Amino acid sequence: MQNSYLPSVVKQFEYYKMLGDNTFNQLTDNDLNWQYNNQSNSISIIVKHCVGNMLSRWTNFLTEDGEKTWRERDQEFEGSYKNKATLITAWKKGWKCLFEAINQLNEADLERIIFIRNQGHTITEAINRQLAHYSYHIGQIVFLGKMITNQNWKSLSIAKGKSVSYNTEKFNKTKGKRHFTSDL
Repeated sequence: MQNSYLPSVVKQFEYYKMLGDNTFNQLTDNDLNWQYNNQSNSISIIVKHCVGNMLSRWTNFLTEDGEKTWRERDQEFEGSYKNKATLITAWKKGWKCLFEAINQLNEADLERIIFIRNQGHTITEAINRQLAHYSYHIGQIVFLGKMITNQNWKSLSIAKGKSVSYNTEKFNKTKGKRHFTSDL
């Protein structure tokens, strides 16, 4: 894991942020607040939750519990951002907090213990927990975006029917170590 985990995890977080960014680019203000039914969340609400989580987990994460006393998680699922610009500003603020926290780490920090809701985690475990949490919600964002835009959706991955050409392109390159997001 020496010298590979932290750069890899940063690239993974950047990838999921990019999926969200590219979904937002395809949507209108109204699209961001669309809900399938009253029990489901809009993209705006999911973003609000992700941002609340990011700010809570990554602010002073080495010295304070990841569930901050100032976080009001239940309110993250009420209301939504008024427009796309406000949503994107909040989204960027959450990611900035995350990247600033991770970029201060080095490999020796990975076994340090931090706390989330009074439960000890190594920094590696905490990073993995958040990577899984954000990818789960960003998958929801992408899926909702695809539902909302229907035939106008611009694929963010290998488009249907394009696997053979995608793989041909990959296998025509020289074999080598690189992160899968390097070609995006």
